[in-house]
Amino acid sequence: MPAGSVKLGIGDDCALLRLSSAEELAVTTDLSIDGRHFRLDWHPPDAIGHRTLARGLSDLAAMGARPVAAFLSLGLPSSLVQKAKARRAWIDGFLIGLVKLAESHQVPLAGGDLAESPVAVADIVLIGAVPRGKALLRSGAQPGDLLYVSGSLGGSAAGLTLLEEIAIELQQTPIPRSRRIRIPASLRAALAPHLYPAPRIAQGLWLSSRSMATAAIDISDGLSTDLAHLCRASRVAGEIDAAALPIHPGATRAQALHGGEDYELLFAAPASARVPRSIAGVPITRIGRVLPRPSGKPLLTLLTERGTLPLESRGWEHFS
Repeated sequence: MPAGSVKLGIGDDCALLRLSSAEELAVTTDLSIDGRHFRLDWHPPDAIGHRTLARGLSDLAAMGARPVAAFLSLGLPSSLVQKAKARRAWIDGFLIGLVKLAESHQVPLAGGDLAESPVAVADIVLIGAVPRGKALLRSGAQPGDLLYVSGSLGGSAAGLTLLEEIAIELQQTPIPRSRRIRIPASLRAALAPHLYPAPRIAQGLWLSSRSMATAAIDISDGLSTDLAHLCRASRVAGEIDAAALPIHPGATRAQALHGGEDYELLFAAPASARVPRSIAGVPITRIGRVLPRPSGKPLLTLLTERGTLPLESRGWEHFS
């Protein structure tokens, strides 16, 4: 990101951003709430900060946009801002996790707000830029296109299940909100996909620059739910080959299909496109195809050893 993109940052009433006239602005906002998107007693502060920013970065990746600036608003109980006797304030750990991920993607924290709140809430706004006419959309998939995903699926859902098991084993559920479970060092690698997901910015930029993908979306709510979003926007149907799914080690097929917060990219590309097996070091797997959507037929189907079955969208949906 050019250093001059942020002309004026924190310290005034508004940030000023300078963008090229040849680019379009991509704006996304994501809300993270204690008890819904994270748990203060389960998730380390730096992981909550990392995950807060990763949610927005993944949206930019799905559009093929380069990050320009981030804006963070925090509502926190006073206890999370005050320094405890034996350790730093919770907010310090949160910012360490967020800033570390921000620096790895060269996106400055250009502004935000902090207020006292009875429940911990983090709202991230991200500004991105994409060349005019190059943004990846959900609405361009065509029958005959093939479906691809980056990375592996189900790792975050499997990690969340493991966190639950740790809490139960330590007999800390329910526990006071001021106490947090300790994560054994031996389990940190298994929990990494959930605690520190990797938004696929480089892969989104690659797809956008080559105009290879006809449609794209990030897998934040689960493959089955996000594929349904893409299919509805494109007015097509989707078929997934269960045997082709890149299931994360330790995850189940159900977690790969329906577990959220993988933050991988799901995209469609013409059958004639030469999609590489990896993009910027991340594996790319063909998992299915785009079909016409005849009336009365399932939106999604799953090709299994027992034949073709209807696939329900069982990922995350608010207010469902």
